[in-house]
This record gives sequence, structure tokens and C-alpha cells, in this order.
Amino acid sequence: MSQLSAQQQTQMSALSGVRAHGLIAESWAADTEENLPRIQGIVATCAQLAAFTETEHGCADNRVLRIEDPTFPFDEDARLGSNFTFLLNDGRKLKATVPLDAVTVRAYQPSEFAGPSLLIPPSLLPPGTQLAGARLVLASPSDPDTVRSVLDGIGAVAPTASVEPVGIVIDSLAQLTVIRSLLVVGMVLGLVIGVAAFVVSVADRAMERRGQVAALGLLGARAGTLRVVQVVQVLLPLVVGLGAAIVAGWLAESSYLITGGGAVHWDWEGLPLVFACALGVMLAAAVASVPMVRRHIDPEHIRRD
Repeated sequence: MSQLSAQQQTQMSALSGVRAHGLIAESWAADTEENLPRIQGIVATCAQLAAFTETEHGCADNRVLRIEDPTFPFDEDARLGSNFTFLLNDGRKLKATVPLDAVTVRAYQPSEFAGPSLLIPPSLLPPGTQLAGARLVLASPSDPDTVRSVLDGIGAVAPTASVEPVGIVIDSLAQLTVIRSLLVVGMVLGLVIGVAAFVVSVADRAMERRGQVAALGLLGARAGTLRVVQVVQVLLPLVVGLGAAIVAGWLAESSYLITGGGAVHWDWEGLPLVFACALGVMLAAAVASVPMVRRHIDPEHIRRD
């Protein structure tokens, strides 16, 4: 907070993607000896506290509350009735007593809100003041695009302020962008090459069957019937092969996510795109096979046989 002006603090709290903000500060002691008890406090409303935690129960605004988290070790310094002093940025002091009333939370892991033992309402601070040495904590959704947007917004508001991501590896975000780009390029190239290969194979197969098609036409088979048969002969093995490939790939992806520690569920998100690509391939193969069956009979094809 010492690196931010009041305007920058307001701008950061209002960034697109930021769903909550709060302050975390350590109590002040006149003596700097390490054996003096200290406590961490959170300056936030009940709504802000709920946004930073998985569960929250028993919170009441405008009251100092003791924070209890069953998943976090008990703070031995936060004894009932203990008095702590927080230093304000204007030099004044704010005294807080550990009360009997408590709010029970379950913090995310990891989280900056896992550990503080005292909830201080913002209304308790004098107007225009902040806790000295406090840290501004922002919360956003965890999808990479939102995280990147929030970090870019912080850099635009305060380029020189130090930022400590919690549960986020910045290098991995950059690597994820590169990997996604390579995967997109690979998928597009695979689609183009696959369509071209199927079109070539269909044309080759149709050229081989010209004599048979001419003979069938001479015997009275309709051109429409020959086209339907040609399309079916092309699409039937293609449907079986692509269907098996999609199912096998889907099972492999879900197995990889589950064995890698992900949630146990079937991932349906990418299947519509894969099915659309498969339908595109089949449509291209069908369209390429139709012109190979002509209306007129070429006697040269029969004479060869």
C-alpha cells in the first residue's frame, strides 16, 4: 500500500476481473524484539471476506471478529481479551481487542487470507487513513485470460509496484500461450492435410472405378444412384475411422486429466469442435467424390476392359 496513491488503490480495486479486494497488516509493537506477540489483521467487509474464502459463517459487519479456520493452525497469540495495536499511515494508532465472537472461514489453499486471525471492519478506520505496512490483496477468477488481464491492468495503473502472485506461476502463463498457439497451428495444419489427403484418395479411387461406373451406366444404372453409391463407399470407412479416432482421443484426454490429479469428470468442452472438424472432412470427401460420376458414358473406359 505504501507504493500506491489513493487514486491508484481505487483504480486497482475497480480493475476488470477483480471481484474483491482487502487489506492485510501486522500489528505494531513499540519494541522490535521478536518475542513480543503479534497478530495479523484483515481489513474487509463480510462480503469481501466471503469472496476470498471457500466458506464463511457467522460474520457481522462493523464489528471486530476473531477469525477461525479449522484447516489452519491456531494462532497462540490470538488469545481472548488480548490487546493489539495497529499503526495508521498518519502516525495514529488503532487498538483492537481479540473478542469472543468469531467468524468461521475455510480459506483457499494457497491464499493470503489463510493465517490472519482478526477481522477489522473498514468503518473502524478513521476517514482517509490506512493501516501502515498493509498489503492490498486482490482476488480474481483463475482462468488464464482473466489473470493475464488483471496483471496487465495492475501494470498499467502502477508499473513500479511490486506484485506477488498467489497460486499463479507467471512463467507458466507465458508457456501456456506458446503451447496453445502451437497446438492451434498443429490442429489447423492437420485439418488441412487431412482434408487434402482424403480428397486425393477419393479422386484416386474414383479414377480407378471409371470403367466399372461406365459399365454400370451402360447397363442402365442411373447417374444419381451411382453418385449415392460412390459417396457411401467413401464415407462409410471414413465415418468408422474418424469416430474411432475421436472416441479414443477423448478417452485418452480424460484419462490423462484424471491420472494427473484433475477432477474426475468427462470433458465435453472440446468435442463439438472435433465433431465439426470431422464433419468438415466428410463433407469435403463427399463433395469431391460426386463429380467423378459423369452423366455420359465414355466408350474408351469400356473398350479398355
